[in-house]
Formats: sequence, C-alpha cells, structure tokens
Amino acid sequence: MKDSTRRFAIGAMIAGIAGYLAGLLTAPKSGRETRQDIKDTTARGMREAERQLKRLHTELNDVLAEASERAEKLSGLAREEFDVAVDATRLAKEKARQILSAVHEGRAEDKELEKAIKDAQKAVSHLKDYLKKRA
Repeated sequence: MKDSTRRFAIGAMIAGIAGYLAGLLTAPKSGRETRQDIKDTTARGMREAERQLKRLHTELNDVLAEASERAEKLSGLAREEFDVAVDATRLAKEKARQILSAVHEGRAEDKELEKAIKDAQKAVSHLKDYLKKRA
C-alpha cells in the first residue's frame, strides 16, 4: 500500500510538471501580459460591483423614504415588524456606504463587496415585500 501511494504521488508530480511546462510552452501571451489582463479584469469586476452597490444604496434610500411615509399608519405588532425591517435596511445601507468608501480608498475586498451587495439586495427585497403586504 505504501508503494502504490508513493507511485501515485510521483505520477501526480510528474503530470503536474508536464502540465506546467505545456502551459508555458503554449501560452498565447507573456507572463507580463497575462498579469496585466488579470489586473484589468479584476478592476473591471470591482467597478461593476461598485456600480451595483451604488445603485442598491440609492434603492435603499428610496425604500426607506417610502417606509417613513407609511410608518405613521402602523401600530402594535405591525409596527414592531416594520421597525425590524427598517432597522435591517438601515444597517445594510450603512454597510453599503462603508464598503463604497473602502472601494474609493482602495481597501475593499471582493468578499466584503459581495456580502454588502447580497445584504443590500436582501434588505431591499424584504422591506419592499413588507410594504406590498401592508399597502
């Protein structure tokens, strides 16, 4: 069993080296060009995520404004549920604002951006659904 594991590991290592060499020999671009392409693609992705988060931030503002107009008519359990939905929306809005600031300062990470987008989408959807139910 030890011998077969060792042969498998050596075979995998040889296959890996062969794949690496084949990739180097058949690569259509130089390493510098490939790295630049990766940087450009990453920058494009960040710009698109930033645009999406800005749009969601604006949508959060709009939904919160609509919610404020309707808040006066609610009471009891409906008001408590409403307050929970509004608080979650405000929190998502603040997080979106913080992440947008981080993007502008160049210190935002992809995971933070993705999470902020998902949280903002969820908050907008939740509050819109609540407002539709209470319309």
